[in-house]
Amino acid sequence: MAKVRMNINLDEELKQQAQDLFSEFGMDLSTAITVFLKQSLRENGLPFIIQKTPAEEPIQMHYAAQPSHLMEELDEVARRMG
Repeated sequence: MAKVRMNINLDEELKQQAQDLFSEFGMDLSTAITVFLKQSLRENGLPFIIQKTPAEEPIQMHYAAQPSHLMEELDEVARRMG
């Protein structure tokens, strides 16, 4: 499968925090975004629920996948990457 380059604009701090988080899973940001996109396609939508909360509370994302299921998905991605 041919690869394409994609440019996105991110807040610098958000990018760094995401890179730090995903590196703990042994992934770079590109791999993490690929995992997100593949899971979105599998679920035919976002792989988590977005809901509005009162203004004084931070927005929370509740992951639809159970942690063990998510780890299985990550293991499968890592396996395919070699």
